[in-house]
Amino acid sequence: MSSAAENGDAAPGKQSEEKTYKKTASSAIKGAIQLGIGYTVGNLTSKPDRDVLMQDFYVVESVFLPSEGSNLTPAHHYPDFRFKTYAPLAFRYFRELFGIKPDDYLYSICSEPLIELSNPGASGSLFFVTSDDEFIIKTVQHKEAEFLQKLLPGYYMNLNQNPRTLLPKFYGLYCMQSGGINIRIVVMNNVLPRSMRMHFTYDLKGSTYKRRASRKEREKSNPTFKDLDFLQDMHEGLYFDTETYNALMKTLQRDCRVLESFKIMDYSLLLGIHILDHSLKEKEEENSQNVPDAKRSGMQKVLYSTAMESIQGPGKSGDGIITENLDTMGGIPAKSHKGEKLLLFMGIIDILQSYRLMKKLEHSWKALVYDGDTVSVHRPSFYADRFLKFMNSRVFKKIQ
Repeated sequence: MSSAAENGDAAPGKQSEEKTYKKTASSAIKGAIQLGIGYTVGNLTSKPDRDVLMQDFYVVESVFLPSEGSNLTPAHHYPDFRFKTYAPLAFRYFRELFGIKPDDYLYSICSEPLIELSNPGASGSLFFVTSDDEFIIKTVQHKEAEFLQKLLPGYYMNLNQNPRTLLPKFYGLYCMQSGGINIRIVVMNNVLPRSMRMHFTYDLKGSTYKRRASRKEREKSNPTFKDLDFLQDMHEGLYFDTETYNALMKTLQRDCRVLESFKIMDYSLLLGIHILDHSLKEKEEENSQNVPDAKRSGMQKVLYSTAMESIQGPGKSGDGIITENLDTMGGIPAKSHKGEKLLLFMGIIDILQSYRLMKKLEHSWKALVYDGDTVSVHRPSFYADRFLKFMNSRVFKKIQ
């Protein structure tokens, strides 16, 4: 089985070499995603609105899309494939909860080609983003898809009581089957909008053992750094006004308790930092070089689930630090220890790791070899406590 990790990121000079995932060309995966979701979401509009029932979480709908087309499906130039939609009514309800209308969902995913991101994680998954920046589409392993299905009822009971969350917002789970291969994909909120430049990006777990970006990662144009890098670059932490700080901490605490109750660990906080003082200079440069981006950010709406909304709910905006006339793209205003004005974008990622036997084994042997408490794989309650302690003592601070 071939993975994106084995094929590596296409070198800049070799853009024509297409990535494959499980022996399938990424163009075929992108095409199947658009055709499949186009069909299934269109099909859903004919189903009446009603409350979600327990059994809705276990429904799987399946449609066959032959390349020559059928009376239900359009012709296409990819190999024949079957497209499965998991819990369609439940996910429709979740999308509504976050204010995503079926037409907008379809338009975002199906109207323009999906953009493939160079692999941000070590998982070997493929990542795509919709051209309007709204959604991330990620391939997941069978175990992760299965775990998400099990998680759905409890996860969404929790969302219902509390839509303010930094947990991933899952909008759909699908599977494309072709030539005996299953490719499972999940559609999620995009935490870091591409139309706003991230001057720094961190993946934070609250662990210091081996948590430094690799040399290979550092050579990328937009590297993702880790905990030790953060402590080195931002040793004083990031500062918020009291109200924003309290809202953020409350959200993180609640989210971690939810993850702990599902026995989930090894998640990260993905944190994007945009330095406002730098961005004015860059705007002029970008506009002269980068026409498509300038054009796009002009029409860019604030996203469905912004970082600010995730901690405060809609309708409030932290104006303690930043002037109002600025389009903050839903970022959370903060300051660096040097007094620079920042916008922060963040979300908890990688929650589909259940603390199963493998993890327990991994922890036991790592603990023998190293000091157990600094290792990133840990019991869920310990993991949550360490994660929170790191966030509220090292990363986020209140302006005195």
